[in-house]
Amino acid sequence: MKQILYLLICTLGFYSCSKSPVDTVFFDFTGNRGVYIVNEGNFMYGNSSLSFYDPQTRHVVNHVFQARNGAPLGDVAQSMSIWNNLGFIVVNNSGKIYIVDSSTAEYKGSITGLSSPRYIHFINSHKAYVTDLYARKITVFDPSTFKVTGSIPVGNSTSEFSQHATEQMVQYKNMVFTNCWSYDNKILVINTESDQLIDSIEVFKQPNSLIIDKDNKIWVLTDGGFEGSAYGYERPGLLKIDAETHEIERTFRFALGEHPLSLCLNAGKDSLLFLNRHVWKMAVSDKRLPDQPFIQSAYTALYGGFYSLAVDPSNSDIYVGDAIDHAQNGLIHRYNRLGELIDEFKVGISPGGFAFKTE
Repeated sequence: MKQILYLLICTLGFYSCSKSPVDTVFFDFTGNRGVYIVNEGNFMYGNSSLSFYDPQTRHVVNHVFQARNGAPLGDVAQSMSIWNNLGFIVVNNSGKIYIVDSSTAEYKGSITGLSSPRYIHFINSHKAYVTDLYARKITVFDPSTFKVTGSIPVGNSTSEFSQHATEQMVQYKNMVFTNCWSYDNKILVINTESDQLIDSIEVFKQPNSLIIDKDNKIWVLTDGGFEGSAYGYERPGLLKIDAETHEIERTFRFALGEHPLSLCLNAGKDSLLFLNRHVWKMAVSDKRLPDQPFIQSAYTALYGGFYSLAVDPSNSDIYVGDAIDHAQNGLIHRYNRLGELIDEFKVGISPGGFAFKTE
């Protein structure tokens, strides 16, 4: 049986067949609420991995994908999205998406030939979008068949910089909004019925994350670029945009040299959380940025603070990824909605993404 499995894996092209096959570990997370942690690994090392954490038992399983399927996940796992009991794992530098059963981590298929995929947004049972760092297009695929069905060109030929790279996505009615982070300052608006770019919104430099709140306001966090950048360097910012009119309603500015990222919402979608070395929290009705961190990192001087952030949409538990030095296995801190520490556990190298399993 082991030999048959080994030949099958080689046929799928999962990994070099010069390596010895390993016994498969069969997982069953059926009925368990939990969270998958996407560990990026190191660029060009092919050591990204997937972890699963059960908040009820506080049990964590590392290297889930490799243990179940007998193959490494790939080079720089970027994000994971769960849809219809399937987990779609975007592996950025490998240019592919692996699809697994969200309850067993069993391999179900893949989408290959992508340039530098980043995030997935599901439109309906037969349409999903994949953003890309380099392709200057959004790839369209059918999540029920795993087949690419088209693409949406978003390239900007009028700029001296290579634009537009696309990142995260949120949806309002039949419009998907995506932030263009790399050497850019745009939020693009895509019509989901025609699969065409219909509008763009100019924001501050380098928008790195966005969310949509309970009032259908889109919040965008920008990092301002970096010192010496040919595109420019400015104070980071936070913007509030009306999803219906595309008008900017409010802006906030951070100090030059700060690095806000990972904008999230609580379960009620009425409070924002984000990283800026520490975890910060503010209500969507606030007129100014918070003065004090909500959760403090003890390692800002040594490692630069927290690395990733996510909030459980069912109970507002806060998951903070600590990459430490990006060489050793990272650490996840889990807090309740009041910012009180519940648990800590080790995962893989550079934990950067989270996907919540609700059933």
